[in-house]
Amino acid sequence: MQEPRPAPWPRPPAALPAARLDEPPTGARVTVAGLVLVRQRPGTAKGVIFVTLEDETGVANVVVWPKVFERCRRAVIAGRLLRVTGRLQREAGVVHVVAEQIEDLSAMLDELLRPDFRHDLAKAGDQP
Repeated sequence: MQEPRPAPWPRPPAALPAARLDEPPTGARVTVAGLVLVRQRPGTAKGVIFVTLEDETGVANVVVWPKVFERCRRAVIAGRLLRVTGRLQREAGVVHVVAEQIEDLSAMLDELLRPDFRHDLAKAGDQP
């Protein structure tokens, strides 16, 4: 009898909660989504941009190389809510998602302001 294969890691459009980023192996392709907390473009980083995203479980560190930035410029600069797909990297105890694709989901935030938005349909997982 064959051993069951482990379930594959979430693939887009599913997003892995930040609290679970320690589970996939280094190099795994993952998707994270969250509110943009910080964008940094240090002068010493040779054009690399660092973005910190927050979801309901924690924060995700995203590395955006210059070529990806040029392709996803508008989302990186103006996005308030982003979905990022990329490869997981662990270095010196820090977990990063090296971005391959960045999507601006900020329009979803605007739905919260609509008068007909039903907050009772949008409950966090284990909140009362």
